[in-house]
Amino acid sequence: MDNLILSSLKKCILFSKFNDNEIATCLSSIDYLIKNYFKNEMPAIEDDICSSIGIVLAGNVEVQKIYESGKSLTLASLNCGKIFGEVIIFSNKNTYPSTIIASEKSEIMFIPKESILKLCRENSIFLNNFMTLLSNKILMLNKKVKTMSYQTIRQKLANYILDEHTLQKNIMIKMAYSKKQLAEQLGIPRPSLSRELINMKNEQLIDFDKNTIKILNIKGLEELLWS
Repeated sequence: MDNLILSSLKKCILFSKFNDNEIATCLSSIDYLIKNYFKNEMPAIEDDICSSIGIVLAGNVEVQKIYESGKSLTLASLNCGKIFGEVIIFSNKNTYPSTIIASEKSEIMFIPKESILKLCRENSIFLNNFMTLLSNKILMLNKKVKTMSYQTIRQKLANYILDEHTLQKNIMIKMAYSKKQLAEQLGIPRPSLSRELINMKNEQLIDFDKNTIKILNIKGLEELLWS
């Protein structure tokens, strides 16, 4: 087994508790396929049948919703070790709801449903890792539903900042996304996001620079959620 592949799989939650030999043993007992993609190639297109999970071994892929007008919305960006298809593969409607597109030259390992089931049956650590993966995805989706429930840009942004404050346990929030990516995550136009950040800064709720947001008034941010 290629050392680079083993190194990449260790970054994947499914194999994070395995050593090199254990990963190699797991893979030797199942079917899998490794494919390479150039920038803008699509490993999966919306409405394709999902029969395998994909693990990004190298590069980066994006989950995009592409509309008839040609416009697209990036829903997620997946780098080395990240997975796609893990929820869809076991659903009754096992088709991709969005398109997976390589944003740069990428390498992906595909593990079919039958192999996933075999690893879950035969390896309790893998089963636990897979359950953790699904649980994390449910929590993330619940968080997105919560964000969508807020009506205004200000409420969505305040909710994001407060969630990150809870997660990072700091009033100085390190941004996990660029402004463009954050706007897409919150489902709002980027200019509106920038304008609201400036408004909140002028009202001394927050301060910010390129990569950080500093909370100046937690109570004020919380009150925005109920206004």
